[in-house]
Amino acid sequence: MNPPRKVAVLPIDPAMTILPRVLHLEVDLHDAGCIEALLKDEGLSCEIRRVETRRAYTAALNKGQVDLILAEFSHPEFEGESALELAQQVAPDASFIYVASACDEERCIKEMHRGATDCISKEKLGRLVPSVRRVLRERQVLEARRQAEEALLQSHTQLRQLQKLEAVGRLAGGLAHDFNNVLTVIMGHSQVLLGEMGSDHPLRSRIEEMQKASDRAKILIRQLLTFSKKHPSGAKALSLNTILGNFETMLRRLIGTDIQLTLKLSTDDLRIKADPAFVEQIVMNLAVNARDAMPDGGKLIIETASADLDHTPHYHVNPMAPGEYVRLSVSDTGCGMSPELQAHIFEPFFTTKEEGKGTGIGLSTVYGIVTEGGGGLDVTSEMGAGTRFDVYLPRVTSEIEVSTDETVLVQSVKGHETILLVEDDQDVRMLIRDELRTLGYRVVEARNGVEACLVATPHIGKLKLLLTDIVMPGMSGTELARHLRVIKPELKLLFISGYADDVGIGVGDPASTYLQKPFIQGALASAVRQLLDLKPSSPTKGHHQPEVLAPSRRGK
Repeated sequence: MNPPRKVAVLPIDPAMTILPRVLHLEVDLHDAGCIEALLKDEGLSCEIRRVETRRAYTAALNKGQVDLILAEFSHPEFEGESALELAQQVAPDASFIYVASACDEERCIKEMHRGATDCISKEKLGRLVPSVRRVLRERQVLEARRQAEEALLQSHTQLRQLQKLEAVGRLAGGLAHDFNNVLTVIMGHSQVLLGEMGSDHPLRSRIEEMQKASDRAKILIRQLLTFSKKHPSGAKALSLNTILGNFETMLRRLIGTDIQLTLKLSTDDLRIKADPAFVEQIVMNLAVNARDAMPDGGKLIIETASADLDHTPHYHVNPMAPGEYVRLSVSDTGCGMSPELQAHIFEPFFTTKEEGKGTGIGLSTVYGIVTEGGGGLDVTSEMGAGTRFDVYLPRVTSEIEVSTDETVLVQSVKGHETILLVEDDQDVRMLIRDELRTLGYRVVEARNGVEACLVATPHIGKLKLLLTDIVMPGMSGTELARHLRVIKPELKLLFISGYADDVGIGVGDPASTYLQKPFIQGALASAVRQLLDLKPSSPTKGHHQPEVLAPSRRGK
Protein backbone atom coordinates (compact mmCIF):
# COMPACT_ATOMS: atom_id res chain seq x y z
CA MET A 1 0.00 0.00 0.00
CA ASN A 2 1.52 3.34 -1.11
CA PRO A 3 1.59 6.25 1.40
CA PRO A 4 -1.39 8.59 0.89
CA ARG A 5 -0.84 11.74 -1.16
CA LYS A 6 -1.73 15.04 0.53
CA VAL A 7 -4.47 16.89 -1.31
CA ALA A 8 -5.89 20.40 -0.84
CA VAL A 9 -9.34 20.42 0.71
CA LEU A 10 -11.81 23.17 1.52
CA PRO A 11 -12.17 24.11 5.21
CA ILE A 12 -14.98 22.41 7.07
CA ASP A 13 -17.09 23.65 9.92
CA PRO A 14 -15.51 22.53 13.23
CA ALA A 15 -18.88 21.11 14.23
CA MET A 16 -18.46 18.61 11.40
CA THR A 17 -14.93 17.43 12.30
CA ILE A 18 -16.11 14.93 14.87
CA LEU A 19 -17.37 11.61 13.59
CA PRO A 20 -17.43 9.54 16.77
CA ARG A 21 -18.52 6.13 15.50
CA VAL A 22 -16.74 4.48 12.56
CA LEU A 23 -16.89 0.75 11.88
CA HIS A 24 -13.94 -0.54 9.79
CA LEU A 25 -14.20 -4.00 8.21
CA GLU A 26 -10.54 -4.73 7.47
CA VAL A 27 -8.30 -7.78 7.96
CA ASP A 28 -5.02 -5.99 7.15
CA LEU A 29 -3.82 -4.34 10.37
CA HIS A 30 -1.28 -2.13 8.57
CA ASP A 31 -3.84 -0.74 6.11
CA ALA A 32 -6.27 -0.09 8.95
CA GLY A 33 -3.57 1.85 10.85
CA CYS A 34 -2.76 4.00 7.81
CA ILE A 35 -6.40 4.90 7.27
CA GLU A 36 -6.93 5.81 10.94
CA ALA A 37 -3.76 7.95 10.97
CA LEU A 38 -4.84 9.73 7.77
CA LEU A 39 -8.22 10.70 9.21
CA LYS A 40 -6.70 11.94 12.45
CA ASP A 41 -3.99 13.92 10.62
CA GLU A 42 -6.71 15.72 8.70
CA GLY A 43 -8.51 16.72 11.91
CA LEU A 44 -11.24 14.10 11.59
CA SER A 45 -11.33 12.79 15.14
CA CYS A 46 -12.97 9.38 14.98
CA GLU A 47 -13.71 6.54 17.29
CA ILE A 48 -12.83 3.68 14.97
CA ARG A 49 -13.72 0.12 15.74
CA ARG A 50 -12.02 -2.42 13.51
CA VAL A 51 -13.56 -5.84 12.93
CA GLU A 52 -12.29 -8.76 10.89
CA THR A 53 -15.07 -11.36 10.94
CA ARG A 54 -18.64 -11.44 9.74
CA ARG A 55 -19.80 -12.24 13.27
CA ALA A 56 -18.03 -9.21 14.77
CA TYR A 57 -19.28 -7.00 11.92
CA THR A 58 -22.90 -8.11 12.43
CA ALA A 59 -22.69 -7.65 16.21
CA ALA A 60 -21.36 -4.09 15.79
CA LEU A 61 -24.15 -3.23 13.38
CA ASN A 62 -26.80 -4.62 15.72
CA LYS A 63 -25.62 -2.31 18.50
CA GLY A 64 -26.85 0.57 16.35
CA GLN A 65 -23.95 2.89 17.21
CA VAL A 66 -22.45 3.32 13.75
CA ASP A 67 -22.27 6.55 11.70
CA LEU A 68 -19.88 5.45 8.93
CA ILE A 69 -18.75 2.07 7.63
CA LEU A 70 -15.44 1.56 5.85
CA ALA A 71 -15.11 -1.86 4.24
CA GLU A 72 -12.74 -3.88 2.06
CA PHE A 73 -14.23 -5.27 -1.16
CA SER A 74 -12.75 -8.72 -0.84
CA HIS A 75 -13.49 -10.60 2.34
CA PRO A 76 -13.56 -14.40 2.61
CA GLU A 77 -16.75 -14.41 4.69
CA PHE A 78 -18.74 -12.19 2.30
CA GLU A 79 -18.32 -14.08 -0.94
CA GLY A 80 -21.54 -13.78 -2.98
CA GLU A 81 -23.00 -11.31 -0.51
CA SER A 82 -21.52 -7.88 0.10
CA ALA A 83 -21.08 -6.19 3.47
CA LEU A 84 -23.18 -3.37 2.01
CA GLU A 85 -26.32 -5.55 1.86
CA LEU A 86 -26.03 -6.47 5.51
CA ALA A 87 -25.42 -2.82 6.51
CA GLN A 88 -28.49 -1.69 4.58
CA GLN A 89 -30.60 -4.23 6.41
CA VAL A 90 -29.29 -3.65 9.96
CA ALA A 91 -28.00 -0.03 9.96
CA PRO A 92 -29.70 1.77 7.07
CA ASP A 93 -28.82 5.26 8.39
CA ALA A 94 -25.05 4.65 8.33
CA SER A 95 -22.99 5.87 5.35
CA PHE A 96 -20.93 3.21 3.55
CA ILE A 97 -17.55 3.66 1.81
CA TYR A 98 -15.61 0.87 0.16
CA VAL A 99 -11.85 1.21 0.66
CA ALA A 100 -10.39 -1.63 -1.39
CA SER A 101 -7.11 -2.96 -2.80
CA ALA A 102 -8.70 -4.21 -5.99
CA CYS A 103 -11.21 -1.60 -7.06
CA ASP A 104 -12.13 -1.82 -10.74
CA GLU A 105 -14.34 0.91 -12.16
CA GLU A 106 -17.19 -1.36 -13.28
CA ARG A 107 -17.64 -2.84 -9.81
CA CYS A 108 -17.41 0.57 -8.15
CA ILE A 109 -20.23 1.88 -10.34
CA LYS A 110 -22.32 -1.20 -9.56
CA GLU A 111 -21.86 -0.86 -5.78
CA MET A 112 -22.66 2.85 -5.81
CA HIS A 113 -25.85 2.11 -7.76
CA ARG A 114 -26.70 -0.34 -5.00
CA GLY A 115 -26.32 2.37 -2.36
CA ALA A 116 -22.66 2.73 -1.44
CA THR A 117 -21.58 6.29 -0.65
CA ASP A 118 -18.22 5.94 -2.41
CA CYS A 119 -15.64 3.44 -3.62
CA ILE A 120 -11.98 4.38 -3.06
CA SER A 121 -8.86 2.53 -4.05
CA LYS A 122 -6.14 2.14 -1.44
CA GLU A 123 -3.77 3.33 -4.14
CA LYS A 124 -5.60 6.67 -4.19
CA LEU A 125 -6.32 7.05 -0.51
CA GLY A 126 -6.15 10.82 -0.71
CA ARG A 127 -9.77 10.74 -1.92
CA LEU A 128 -10.91 9.31 1.42
CA VAL A 129 -10.72 12.55 3.41
CA PRO A 130 -12.89 14.62 0.98
CA SER A 131 -15.35 11.73 0.82
CA VAL A 132 -15.60 11.55 4.61
CA ARG A 133 -15.99 15.31 4.79
CA ARG A 134 -18.84 15.08 2.30
CA VAL A 135 -20.47 12.44 4.53
CA LEU A 136 -20.12 14.79 7.48
CA ARG A 137 -21.72 17.67 5.59
CA GLU A 138 -24.60 15.49 4.46
CA ARG A 139 -25.16 14.27 8.01
CA GLN A 140 -25.01 17.86 9.25
CA VAL A 141 -27.64 18.89 6.72
CA LEU A 142 -29.83 15.95 7.69
CA GLU A 143 -29.43 16.77 11.38
CA ALA A 144 -30.27 20.43 10.77
CA ARG A 145 -33.32 19.37 8.79
CA ARG A 146 -34.37 17.01 11.57
CA GLN A 147 -33.99 19.75 14.18
CA ALA A 148 -35.92 22.18 11.98
CA GLU A 149 -38.72 19.65 11.56
CA GLU A 150 -38.82 19.06 15.33
CA ALA A 151 -38.88 22.82 15.95
CA LEU A 152 -41.67 23.21 13.41
CA LEU A 153 -43.62 20.40 15.03
CA GLN A 154 -43.10 21.98 18.44
CA SER A 155 -44.23 25.36 17.10
CA HIS A 156 -47.36 23.77 15.65
CA THR A 157 -48.01 22.05 18.97
CA GLN A 158 -47.55 25.33 20.86
CA LEU A 159 -49.81 27.09 18.37
CA ARG A 160 -52.53 24.50 18.88
CA GLN A 161 -52.08 24.86 22.64
CA LEU A 162 -52.41 28.64 22.39
CA GLN A 163 -55.48 28.24 20.21
CA LYS A 164 -56.94 25.94 22.86
CA LEU A 165 -56.19 28.51 25.56
CA GLU A 166 -57.72 31.29 23.49
CA ALA A 167 -60.84 29.19 22.93
CA VAL A 168 -60.99 28.36 26.63
CA GLY A 169 -60.64 32.07 27.43
CA ARG A 170 -63.53 33.04 25.18
CA LEU A 171 -65.64 30.18 26.49
CA ALA A 172 -64.74 30.99 30.10
CA GLY A 173 -65.85 34.60 29.77
CA GLY A 174 -69.27 33.63 28.47
CA LEU A 175 -69.67 30.76 30.91
CA ALA A 176 -68.66 32.97 33.83
CA HIS A 177 -71.34 35.55 33.02
CA ASP A 178 -74.18 33.01 32.86
CA PHE A 179 -72.82 30.85 35.66
CA ASN A 180 -72.33 33.83 37.97
CA ASN A 181 -75.93 34.88 37.35
CA VAL A 182 -77.05 31.42 38.46
CA LEU A 183 -74.79 31.54 41.51
CA THR A 184 -76.09 34.97 42.44
CA VAL A 185 -79.62 33.59 42.57
CA ILE A 186 -78.61 30.46 44.54
CA MET A 187 -76.49 32.37 47.04
CA GLY A 188 -79.07 35.15 47.37
CA HIS A 189 -82.02 32.91 48.09
CA SER A 190 -79.91 30.78 50.45
CA GLN A 191 -79.07 33.88 52.44
CA VAL A 192 -82.71 34.96 52.51
CA LEU A 193 -83.79 31.54 53.76
CA LEU A 194 -81.11 31.46 56.46
CA GLY A 195 -82.20 34.91 57.59
CA GLU A 196 -85.77 33.68 58.05
CA MET A 197 -84.82 30.42 59.79
CA GLY A 198 -84.06 29.98 63.43
CA SER A 199 -80.77 28.38 64.53
CA ASP A 200 -82.64 25.18 65.41
CA HIS A 201 -84.58 24.85 62.15
CA PRO A 202 -84.33 21.25 60.83
CA LEU A 203 -83.50 22.44 57.29
CA ARG A 204 -80.89 25.02 58.29
CA SER A 205 -77.93 22.63 57.89
CA ARG A 206 -79.05 21.76 54.37
CA ILE A 207 -79.25 25.41 53.35
CA GLU A 208 -75.80 25.96 54.83
CA GLU A 209 -74.48 23.06 52.73
CA MET A 210 -76.08 24.72 49.70
CA GLN A 211 -74.13 27.88 50.52
CA LYS A 212 -70.89 25.90 50.86
CA ALA A 213 -71.52 24.28 47.47
CA SER A 214 -72.05 27.74 46.00
CA ASP A 215 -68.74 28.87 47.44
CA ARG A 216 -66.98 25.91 45.85
CA ALA A 217 -68.65 26.63 42.52
CA LYS A 218 -67.50 30.24 42.81
CA ILE A 219 -63.93 29.02 43.30
CA LEU A 220 -64.17 26.68 40.31
CA ILE A 221 -65.31 29.40 37.94
CA ARG A 222 -62.60 31.68 39.30
CA GLN A 223 -60.05 28.93 38.60
CA LEU A 224 -61.23 28.62 35.01
CA LEU A 225 -61.00 32.39 34.58
CA THR A 226 -57.52 32.46 36.10
CA PHE A 227 -56.35 29.67 33.80
CA SER A 228 -57.66 31.52 30.75
CA LYS A 229 -56.18 34.86 31.95
CA LYS A 230 -59.65 36.38 32.29
CA HIS A 231 -59.60 36.93 36.03
CA PRO A 232 -58.15 40.29 37.11
CA SER A 233 -55.55 40.21 39.84
CA GLY A 234 -56.33 41.90 43.13
CA ALA A 235 -52.73 41.70 44.34
CA LYS A 236 -52.02 43.28 47.71
CA ALA A 237 -49.69 42.81 50.65
CA LEU A 238 -50.92 39.94 52.82
CA SER A 239 -49.77 37.47 55.43
CA LEU A 240 -49.31 33.99 53.99
CA ASN A 241 -49.72 32.36 57.41
CA THR A 242 -53.03 34.16 57.96
CA ILE A 243 -54.36 33.02 54.57
CA LEU A 244 -53.44 29.40 55.31
CA GLY A 245 -54.89 29.55 58.81
CA ASN A 246 -58.21 30.87 57.54
CA PHE A 247 -58.21 28.28 54.74
CA GLU A 248 -57.45 25.27 56.95
CA THR A 249 -61.07 24.29 57.65
CA MET A 250 -61.98 24.24 53.97
CA LEU A 251 -58.82 22.26 53.19
CA ARG A 252 -59.76 19.57 55.69
CA ARG A 253 -63.19 19.21 54.07
CA LEU A 254 -61.54 19.12 50.66
CA ILE A 255 -59.04 16.30 51.30
CA GLY A 256 -61.28 14.10 53.46
CA THR A 257 -60.86 12.41 56.82
CA ASP A 258 -58.55 9.62 55.63
CA ILE A 259 -55.71 12.08 54.99
CA GLN A 260 -53.84 13.60 57.93
CA LEU A 261 -53.26 17.32 57.37
CA THR A 262 -50.40 19.05 59.20
CA LEU A 263 -49.66 22.78 58.99
CA LYS A 264 -46.14 23.82 59.93
CA LEU A 265 -46.28 27.61 59.73
CA SER A 266 -43.23 29.77 60.25
CA THR A 267 -43.05 31.92 63.37
CA ASP A 268 -41.98 34.82 61.10
CA ASP A 269 -44.58 37.15 59.64
CA LEU A 270 -44.24 36.05 56.02
CA ARG A 271 -45.70 38.67 53.72
CA ILE A 272 -46.17 38.44 49.98
CA LYS A 273 -47.91 40.57 47.40
CA ALA A 274 -50.63 38.49 45.80
CA ASP A 275 -54.34 38.09 45.25
CA PRO A 276 -55.67 36.17 48.31
CA ALA A 277 -57.94 34.15 46.03
CA PHE A 278 -54.95 33.15 43.91
CA VAL A 279 -52.99 32.02 46.98
CA GLU A 280 -55.95 29.90 48.08
CA GLN A 281 -56.11 28.48 44.59
CA ILE A 282 -52.43 27.47 44.66
CA VAL A 283 -52.90 25.64 47.96
CA MET A 284 -56.20 24.09 46.93
CA ASN A 285 -54.89 22.75 43.61
CA LEU A 286 -51.74 21.32 45.19
CA ALA A 287 -53.80 19.77 47.98
CA VAL A 288 -56.23 18.19 45.51
CA ASN A 289 -53.27 16.86 43.51
CA ALA A 290 -51.83 15.35 46.70
CA ARG A 291 -55.20 13.89 47.72
CA ASP A 292 -55.55 12.14 44.36
CA ALA A 293 -52.07 10.66 44.81
CA MET A 294 -53.18 9.08 48.12
CA PRO A 295 -56.38 7.11 47.31
CA ASP A 296 -55.87 4.94 50.41
CA GLY A 297 -55.06 7.82 52.73
CA GLY A 298 -51.79 9.32 53.87
CA LYS A 299 -50.18 12.48 55.16
CA LEU A 300 -50.33 15.98 53.69
CA ILE A 301 -47.90 18.53 55.11
CA ILE A 302 -48.04 22.25 54.34
CA GLU A 303 -45.08 24.34 55.49
CA THR A 304 -44.08 27.99 55.23
CA ALA A 305 -40.61 29.41 55.73
CA SER A 306 -38.38 32.31 54.80
CA ALA A 307 -35.87 31.34 52.11
CA ASP A 308 -32.69 33.07 50.94
CA LEU A 309 -32.82 31.89 47.36
CA ASP A 310 -29.34 30.91 46.18
CA HIS A 311 -30.52 28.97 43.14
CA THR A 312 -33.04 29.41 40.37
CA PRO A 313 -36.06 27.12 40.79
CA HIS A 314 -36.40 24.59 38.02
CA TYR A 315 -39.81 25.88 36.90
CA HIS A 316 -39.83 29.63 36.23
CA VAL A 317 -40.40 32.14 33.44
CA ASN A 318 -38.74 35.45 34.29
CA PRO A 319 -35.24 35.60 35.78
CA MET A 320 -35.37 35.37 39.59
CA ALA A 321 -32.80 37.48 41.39
CA PRO A 322 -31.14 35.99 44.49
CA GLY A 323 -32.64 37.34 47.67
CA GLU A 324 -35.28 36.77 50.29
CA TYR A 325 -38.32 34.78 49.27
CA VAL A 326 -41.20 33.05 50.99
CA ARG A 327 -41.31 29.29 50.52
CA LEU A 328 -44.62 27.44 50.57
CA SER A 329 -44.09 23.67 50.60
CA VAL A 330 -46.79 21.07 50.01
CA SER A 331 -45.70 17.45 50.41
CA ASP A 332 -47.53 14.13 50.47
CA THR A 333 -46.86 10.46 51.09
CA GLY A 334 -48.58 9.38 47.89
CA CYS A 335 -47.60 7.28 44.90
CA GLY A 336 -45.03 9.74 43.53
CA MET A 337 -44.20 10.46 39.90
CA SER A 338 -41.78 9.07 37.35
CA PRO A 339 -39.37 11.52 35.66
CA GLU A 340 -41.30 11.08 32.41
CA LEU A 341 -44.57 12.06 34.08
CA GLN A 342 -43.00 14.94 35.98
CA ALA A 343 -41.80 16.47 32.71
CA HIS A 344 -45.43 17.13 31.70
CA ILE A 345 -47.21 18.04 34.94
CA PHE A 346 -47.48 21.79 34.25
CA GLU A 347 -48.65 21.41 30.65
CA PRO A 348 -52.21 22.66 30.04
CA PHE A 349 -54.79 19.87 29.73
CA PHE A 350 -52.28 17.16 30.71
CA THR A 351 -53.83 14.69 33.14
CA THR A 352 -53.28 11.09 34.19
CA LYS A 353 -56.81 10.75 35.50
CA GLU A 354 -59.57 8.85 33.76
CA GLU A 355 -61.69 10.66 31.21
CA GLY A 356 -64.23 12.83 32.95
CA LYS A 357 -62.29 12.91 36.24
CA GLY A 358 -59.60 15.46 35.46
CA THR A 359 -59.37 18.70 33.47
CA GLY A 360 -55.60 19.06 33.34
CA ILE A 361 -55.73 22.73 34.33
CA GLY A 362 -55.05 22.51 38.07
CA LEU A 363 -51.24 22.41 38.09
CA SER A 364 -50.94 24.59 34.98
CA THR A 365 -53.01 27.20 36.84
CA VAL A 366 -50.60 26.97 39.79
CA TYR A 367 -47.67 27.42 37.41
CA GLY A 368 -49.31 30.46 35.79
CA ILE A 369 -50.14 32.17 39.10
CA VAL A 370 -46.69 31.57 40.62
CA THR A 371 -44.63 32.63 37.60
CA GLU A 372 -46.74 35.70 36.88
CA GLY A 373 -46.16 36.74 40.49
CA GLY A 374 -42.40 36.67 39.93
CA GLY A 375 -41.92 33.29 41.59
CA GLY A 376 -40.86 29.78 40.69
CA LEU A 377 -41.31 26.14 41.69
CA ASP A 378 -39.23 23.09 42.47
CA VAL A 379 -40.72 19.59 42.40
CA THR A 380 -39.22 16.55 44.09
CA SER A 381 -40.84 13.17 43.61
CA GLU A 382 -40.00 9.51 43.94
CA MET A 383 -42.11 6.58 42.88
CA GLY A 384 -43.82 5.11 45.94
CA ALA A 385 -42.39 7.75 48.29
CA GLY A 386 -44.51 10.84 47.61
CA THR A 387 -44.11 14.29 46.07
CA ARG A 388 -43.06 17.70 47.35
CA PHE A 389 -43.85 21.03 45.68
CA ASP A 390 -41.79 24.04 46.79
CA VAL A 391 -43.32 27.35 45.74
CA TYR A 392 -41.12 30.46 45.99
CA LEU A 393 -42.71 33.92 46.03
CA PRO A 394 -40.96 37.28 46.56
CA ARG A 395 -41.14 38.45 50.17
CA VAL A 396 -42.36 42.00 50.85
CA THR A 397 -42.26 44.27 53.90
CA SER A 398 -45.30 46.40 53.02
CA GLU A 399 -48.08 46.92 55.52
CA ILE A 400 -50.87 44.35 55.21
CA GLU A 401 -53.77 45.77 53.23
CA VAL A 402 -57.29 45.22 54.55
CA SER A 403 -59.73 44.03 51.91
CA THR A 404 -62.89 46.03 51.40
CA ASP A 405 -64.74 42.77 52.07
CA GLU A 406 -63.26 42.78 55.57
CA THR A 407 -64.27 46.33 56.42
CA VAL A 408 -67.26 46.92 58.67
CA LEU A 409 -70.45 47.45 56.74
CA VAL A 410 -72.46 50.62 57.19
CA GLN A 411 -74.64 50.47 60.29
CA SER A 412 -77.92 50.72 58.39
CA VAL A 413 -78.56 49.48 54.88
CA LYS A 414 -82.22 50.46 54.77
CA GLY A 415 -83.54 53.41 52.79
CA HIS A 416 -86.48 54.96 51.00
CA GLU A 417 -84.91 56.32 47.79
CA THR A 418 -86.01 55.47 44.25
CA ILE A 419 -83.72 53.06 42.39
CA LEU A 420 -83.83 52.10 38.72
CA LEU A 421 -82.95 48.40 38.45
CA VAL A 422 -81.96 47.15 34.98
CA GLU A 423 -81.11 43.46 34.58
CA ASP A 424 -81.96 41.16 31.66
CA ASP A 425 -81.77 37.96 33.74
CA GLN A 426 -85.23 37.67 35.27
CA ASP A 427 -84.20 35.55 38.26
CA VAL A 428 -81.39 37.92 39.23
CA ARG A 429 -83.63 40.96 38.71
CA MET A 430 -86.41 39.55 40.90
CA LEU A 431 -83.93 38.62 43.65
CA ILE A 432 -82.40 42.10 43.75
CA ARG A 433 -85.79 43.81 43.47
CA ASP A 434 -87.27 41.86 46.38
CA GLU A 435 -84.22 42.49 48.57
CA LEU A 436 -84.24 46.25 47.90
CA ARG A 437 -87.97 46.51 48.53
CA THR A 438 -87.53 44.59 51.77
CA LEU A 439 -85.03 47.26 52.81
CA GLY A 440 -87.57 49.99 52.07
CA TYR A 441 -86.40 51.26 48.70
CA ARG A 442 -88.74 52.09 45.86
CA VAL A 443 -87.67 50.04 42.85
CA VAL A 444 -88.41 50.77 39.20
CA GLU A 445 -87.31 47.81 37.09
CA ALA A 446 -86.53 47.20 33.43
CA ARG A 447 -85.27 44.25 31.39
CA ASN A 448 -82.83 46.15 29.16
CA GLY A 449 -81.43 49.57 28.40
CA VAL A 450 -84.07 50.66 25.91
CA GLU A 451 -86.92 49.75 28.25
CA ALA A 452 -85.09 51.50 31.11
CA CYS A 453 -85.01 54.78 29.17
CA LEU A 454 -88.79 54.59 28.78
CA VAL A 455 -89.68 53.66 32.37
CA ALA A 456 -87.19 56.13 33.87
CA THR A 457 -88.80 59.20 32.27
CA PRO A 458 -91.75 59.64 34.69
CA HIS A 459 -89.49 58.96 37.70
CA ILE A 460 -86.41 60.98 36.69
CA GLY A 461 -87.05 63.68 39.30
CA LYS A 462 -87.00 61.21 42.20
CA LEU A 463 -84.47 58.79 40.72
CA LYS A 464 -81.34 58.60 42.91
CA LEU A 465 -79.50 55.49 41.75
CA LEU A 466 -79.11 53.42 38.58
CA LEU A 467 -78.34 49.77 39.40
CA THR A 468 -77.59 48.08 36.09
CA ASP A 469 -76.02 45.02 34.57
CA ILE A 470 -73.29 45.95 32.07
CA VAL A 471 -73.78 43.43 29.27
CA MET A 472 -77.33 43.49 27.92
CA PRO A 473 -78.86 43.12 24.46
CA GLY A 474 -79.47 46.31 22.51
CA MET A 475 -77.96 48.84 24.89
CA SER A 476 -75.22 48.16 27.45
CA GLY A 477 -75.31 49.39 31.00
CA THR A 478 -72.58 51.94 30.35
CA GLU A 479 -74.49 53.37 27.37
CA LEU A 480 -77.64 53.61 29.49
CA ALA A 481 -75.70 55.39 32.25
CA ARG A 482 -74.39 58.00 29.80
CA HIS A 483 -77.89 58.70 28.46
CA LEU A 484 -79.38 59.14 31.93
CA ARG A 485 -76.43 61.23 33.17
CA VAL A 486 -77.19 63.74 30.40
CA ILE A 487 -80.67 64.22 31.87
CA LYS A 488 -79.61 63.89 35.52
CA PRO A 489 -75.85 64.49 36.04
CA GLU A 490 -75.95 63.75 39.78
CA LEU A 491 -77.36 60.24 39.28
CA LYS A 492 -75.41 57.60 41.25
CA LEU A 493 -74.31 54.49 39.36
CA LEU A 494 -73.91 50.90 40.58
CA PHE A 495 -72.70 48.51 37.86
CA ILE A 496 -72.97 44.73 38.26
CA SER A 497 -71.57 42.05 35.94
CA GLY A 498 -70.75 38.39 35.67
CA TYR A 499 -67.85 39.13 33.30
CA ALA A 500 -64.53 39.30 35.14
CA ASP A 501 -63.01 41.71 32.61
CA ASP A 502 -65.68 44.33 33.40
CA VAL A 503 -63.85 45.02 36.67
CA GLY A 504 -62.77 48.65 36.61
CA ILE A 505 -65.90 50.05 34.98
CA GLY A 506 -66.62 53.44 36.53
CA VAL A 507 -63.18 53.88 38.14
CA GLY A 508 -62.45 57.58 38.58
CA ASP A 509 -66.08 58.50 39.12
CA PRO A 510 -66.72 58.97 42.87
CA ALA A 511 -70.47 58.56 42.31
CA SER A 512 -70.03 55.18 40.65
CA THR A 513 -69.03 51.72 41.88
CA TYR A 514 -68.85 48.15 40.62
CA LEU A 515 -69.98 44.83 42.10
CA GLN A 516 -68.83 41.50 40.69
CA LYS A 517 -71.30 38.63 40.45
CA PRO A 518 -71.91 36.44 42.32
CA PHE A 519 -72.39 38.61 45.39
CA ILE A 520 -74.21 38.15 48.67
CA GLN A 521 -77.18 40.34 49.45
CA GLY A 522 -75.37 42.08 52.29
CA ALA A 523 -72.65 43.29 49.92
CA LEU A 524 -75.28 44.63 47.51
CA ALA A 525 -77.23 46.41 50.27
CA SER A 526 -74.04 47.95 51.64
CA ALA A 527 -72.87 49.15 48.21
CA VAL A 528 -76.28 50.75 47.52
CA ARG A 529 -76.36 52.53 50.87
CA GLN A 530 -72.79 53.80 50.63
CA LEU A 531 -73.44 55.27 47.19
CA LEU A 532 -76.65 56.95 48.24
CA ASP A 533 -75.01 58.42 51.34
CA LEU A 534 -72.26 60.07 49.30
CA LYS A 535 -72.51 63.83 49.43
CA PRO A 536 -72.37 65.53 46.03
CA SER A 537 -69.01 67.16 45.35
CA SER A 538 -68.99 70.95 45.35
CA PRO A 539 -68.92 72.35 41.80
CA THR A 540 -65.71 74.15 40.94
CA LYS A 541 -64.56 76.16 37.98
CA GLY A 542 -63.87 73.87 35.08
CA HIS A 543 -65.58 70.97 36.83
CA HIS A 544 -67.22 68.47 34.53
CA GLN A 545 -69.11 65.29 35.03
CA PRO A 546 -66.79 62.24 35.10
CA GLU A 547 -67.02 60.25 31.90
CA VAL A 548 -68.54 56.77 32.14
CA LEU A 549 -66.35 54.19 30.47
CA ALA A 550 -67.16 53.12 26.94
CA PRO A 551 -69.77 50.37 26.57
CA SER A 552 -68.72 46.81 26.29
CA ARG A 553 -68.81 45.44 22.76
CA ARG A 554 -69.38 41.85 23.83
CA GLY A 555 -72.41 40.16 22.44
CA LYS A 556 -74.93 38.45 24.59
